[in-house]
Amino acid sequence: MKSSQNLRGALLALIAMGIFATHDVVVKTLGASYSAFQIVFFAALLSFPLVAVILLNDGREASLKPRHPWWVSLRMVMTVITGVTAFYAFSVLPLAQVYVILFSAPLLVTILAIPMLGERVGAHRWAAVIAGLIGVIIVMRPGQAALSAGHIAAIVAAVTSAFASVIVRKIGSHERSVVLLLFPMIGNFVVTGLALPFVYKPMPIEHLGLLGVIALFGLIASFLVILAYRAAEAAIVAPMQYSQILWATGYGYFLFNEELDLPTVIGAGIIIASGIYIVVRESRKGAASHKPVTESRMRPETVTTPRASLLLKVLPFWRGKGR
Repeated sequence: MKSSQNLRGALLALIAMGIFATHDVVVKTLGASYSAFQIVFFAALLSFPLVAVILLNDGREASLKPRHPWWVSLRMVMTVITGVTAFYAFSVLPLAQVYVILFSAPLLVTILAIPMLGERVGAHRWAAVIAGLIGVIIVMRPGQAALSAGHIAAIVAAVTSAFASVIVRKIGSHERSVVLLLFPMIGNFVVTGLALPFVYKPMPIEHLGLLGVIALFGLIASFLVILAYRAAEAAIVAPMQYSQILWATGYGYFLFNEELDLPTVIGAGIIIASGIYIVVRESRKGAASHKPVTESRMRPETVTTPRASLLLKVLPFWRGKGR
């Protein structure tokens, strides 16, 4: 029974990652014509009604005033930056390179958990983190190619998404999940809305339709991640995120004439191995109570891909399971 549940969870996660990758392909397609600020603004506009339906079904009476306003505000800023920089990186870099750099986020979560959560990291996990960061350097190829704005944007997205993830672990047991979901959405809408007059280009109806696809796919994939984690052990589900590199390779080759080069392959292999090793270390018996990578449901949180663990707590049909 347990093995069948783990298989079901792994398959659900693989499907979710495929939908996420398709979501990112649409972002890349639109990014060839429009600013990341414009894409995020309209994606936020179209995503908000979908999430609002969920939030409005959370009938528990409570104030939307944050209990930890500074942490909530910082997380909102981190999430806004993640969305804009990740969308920009997907627009200008090969898909596989963006994923490889974003895969460093779990390594950064491990590092940030030390000062922010009081997590103790042993020599084995430190070795995995260092190896993974070396993998990032290999992908970046310093000295062999100029560091582009797209590479910098992807690095920033990895750092800010890691910050946002650790903040949830820090205040998530005290702050309402609705607050943690709603504030980043509002922040994205306000910030990108302020930037919109400076970058706006008229969009034909078919491109507005693609923005709707982004909003819908992000939410569907997030729901599938929830189902995956409810069906299987986290140690089984978490590594499935790395299947996105396979989707990226296929999409990149057939749709954008992108090919994997040797440094990207080597760097990806090191980063993926490091991330999986950390998940294994966190899942073993006797591991620390804080498991920042395994519990993060790691996918860079943007306005179209809300954090799955927070959605789980406000879904009306699972209300009794959450906060």
